[in-house]
Amino acid sequence: MDSGRMGPDQRQRAIIEHVLDQGTATIGDLAALCDVSEMTIYRDVDQLERQGVVRKFRGGVTAQASGVFESSAAYRLRHRVAEKEAVARQARELVEPGMSVILDDATTTLALARLLGDITPLTVATNYLEALRVLSAHRDLSLIGLGGTYDHTHDSFTGTACVDEIEALTVDVAFVSVSAISGGYTHHQEQHIVAVKRAMLRSARQRILLADHSKLNRDALHRLAPLSDFDLLIIDSGASPEALRDLDQQGTPYKLAPL
Repeated sequence: MDSGRMGPDQRQRAIIEHVLDQGTATIGDLAALCDVSEMTIYRDVDQLERQGVVRKFRGGVTAQASGVFESSAAYRLRHRVAEKEAVARQARELVEPGMSVILDDATTTLALARLLGDITPLTVATNYLEALRVLSAHRDLSLIGLGGTYDHTHDSFTGTACVDEIEALTVDVAFVSVSAISGGYTHHQEQHIVAVKRAMLRSARQRILLADHSKLNRDALHRLAPLSDFDLLIIDSGASPEALRDLDQQGTPYKLAPL
């Protein structure tokens, strides 16, 4: 394809693919990639930012998370895949036939959702649209879709309606992930996501925190819950000795998922 003849949709797909793959890119890089002016790229990036796919910084574009912004689901689905799958395999061992389970809108819990189809009977509730798609393929599984306001960045439902639906449930176990873990607390960048995750924790008899090792010793804007609120943390075996020592000092029960 002649990149100079790309239309707006083709350019934006190319921008998304490049930024999701690389994590960050300069405006100049993207202008060269698409063979258009930087002004045209700025317009494309403005539109993609409104969709929650990327965010701008001075002179560039990123799909990576910061302490204030979470990365999009599309970006998170591509990264730390092996670690998330290892954590999911370990978490699956805690799920037994007859249980009721709630999953948040994390890509780590999505990896767990992909492993639940052969555990029956089982009831699963989730607000993550991709998890609903995955789980709906299993006819013997009882699936509860938690609705509310659709969030494009997270590909999930949030807001007061979602919280109300969660608070009407009592489940055996909640599997929840977070953006950051430090100082004995879990953290997330966005307040409306925090509200949904907290409701899920309140709804469950047992609370399991799932996280790949990159989440350890990181901060984000909002405190979600203390580590002591969780019955167990499952992390992958890529965690550093220093990070594990911090968890031991805090008295956090954890299991390492082998990679």
